[in-house]
Amino acid sequence: MIKKRFVLPLIVAAAVFMLNACEAPEPDPEVDERPNVAVLVTEGFHDGEAFMPMGYLANRGALLTVIGPQTGTVQAYNSEFTIRIDMGIDEVTVDYFDALILPGGEAPEALRENEDVVAFTREFFESGKPVAGICHGPQVLVTAGVLEGFECTGVGGIQEEIEEAGATYLDESVVVDRNLITSRVPGDLSDFSKAIENALKEEGFLQN
Repeated sequence: MIKKRFVLPLIVAAAVFMLNACEAPEPDPEVDERPNVAVLVTEGFHDGEAFMPMGYLANRGALLTVIGPQTGTVQAYNSEFTIRIDMGIDEVTVDYFDALILPGGEAPEALRENEDVVAFTREFFESGKPVAGICHGPQVLVTAGVLEGFECTGVGGIQEEIEEAGATYLDESVVVDRNLITSRVPGDLSDFSKAIENALKEEGFLQN
């Protein structure tokens, strides 16, 4: 018979074992052929604008990595949903990822205040790899100073700053201009997610 004082430690040990057993191994970009898509968030992200593209792309074979200013769990501004940031901005490099997604919500306003986040976003955009921003997500690109000469969209409230950044604002569900993909609001998520999928197919990362 197991003494009562040993029951709790055994339960905890079993739980830790099961969690470790179920934990997926960290992908090796040199051997994993799936496209690795970075999703950039922080506290106050929009739940649907993060989770819907992630689920859609994962269902089509992509690997999703949540990145942010630092690792840890952050909460959506519009629900009690949370998301775990897998890698901090000081741990990531542009070479590791094949596309970058910038969900909206209140998070982009905080992200654009982080110099390392802005520098990473600028470098990623200038690499020519697909960059997708929805709702307030393009605010990070405005601060990065990369929108001049592009056509893009976003939530109506940021139209003026998009135009001041030198871009042409289009009131459309999704706007694709070279490596830039943008959408306006959660109602555009279907078009937004499909546009990211198409960009990955054009790059040869996903099969038709």
